Amino acid sequence: MRVCVNLADYEQAAKLRMTKSAFGYYAAGAGDELTLRANVEAFQRLRLRPRMLVDVTQRDPSTTLLGHRVPMPVTVAPMGFHRLAHPEGELATVRAVTGQGLIFVASTMATSTLEAIAAAATGRLWFQLYCFRDREITRSLIRRAEAAGYSAFQLTVDVPVLGRREADIRNNFQLPEDCRVANLEPYGLGSIRGGSDRESSAQEYTDRLFDASLTWETVDWIRSQTRLPVMLKGILRGDDAARGIDHGATGIVVSNHGGRQLDSGVSTFEVLPEIVQAVRGRVPVLIDSGVRRGVDVVKALAVGASAVQLGRPVLWGLAVDGQAGVERVLSLFRMELDNALALCGCPNLAAIGPDLIARRFAEFLS
Repeated sequence: MRVCVNLADYEQAAKLRMTKSAFGYYAAGAGDELTLRANVEAFQRLRLRPRMLVDVTQRDPSTTLLGHRVPMPVTVAPMGFHRLAHPEGELATVRAVTGQGLIFVASTMATSTLEAIAAAATGRLWFQLYCFRDREITRSLIRRAEAAGYSAFQLTVDVPVLGRREADIRNNFQLPEDCRVANLEPYGLGSIRGGSDRESSAQEYTDRLFDASLTWETVDWIRSQTRLPVMLKGILRGDDAARGIDHGATGIVVSNHGGRQLDSGVSTFEVLPEIVQAVRGRVPVLIDSGVRRGVDVVKALAVGASAVQLGRPVLWGLAVDGQAGVERVLSLFRMELDNALALCGCPNLAAIGPDLIARRFAEFLS
């Protein structure tokens, strides 16, 4: 295998190692994948104005998220089915992530139980939560996450139904029999099989179990079930972000599910300024979907984000070399961030501000 020198190299290497169906499940987006591409392109369009003659001998990319110090403003986004990439699945990923002092966000749709993930972790964990038609399942997941030591929830709000992911239909995506939705096994919901020429098995499964009637009152209900912080993941409008805070959200995650839900929906980076303005510093604002380079962190923070969530590249590292592959992806990403800080004249994150953004790209701040 040729040496992977960036995250895109890991994607190409992962494609060679994974089945077509599994790679397609991770890599593809909804519909014509317009939003999938727009997520990356929005970051690429922004240009920076670096400062010169700044002492950057010592650089500190650390920050605080929900009261916890982390070595860089990066968490690993919740993603399902890690065992499609590697037999150790989420257990390998969480060892790599928390071993570097970063926060791992475990998915409801993991192929390892939230308890097993917690046992393998050596650092801070958050839990991504879906709200099910059967509220007792949701309540049970909250209790289990609390008991296992998770310190916050990310409530995903952008999946009333699953986006139409055509690659999964073409590839007849099935979760292998030895690859289960481990967190839902106790409720008899561990298998994702079936599908048709009209719907994927994942779409049939999700539409059967997830609650399409969720409203802001659901957020109130979730908050009434736990004393832990509850962030809202999947926000793409400033008014929704402000309303979320009114309903007690302790963080906003700007996300379009990696371009896997509404195709032709906005990219996350282009709506980040609107959401930052609406939040007015009251809670952290995180952003995922389209983050592919360390310099993207500088761009996101210059616009006003608190941190980014890194998604697919982590899975590519996992597919290539398990825990070591994830460690390498995170190390590469941190090296890119460190390099970008030095070249921008920013010895720490406090030095990142809107003045770094080139004036001809000021529409990002309007």
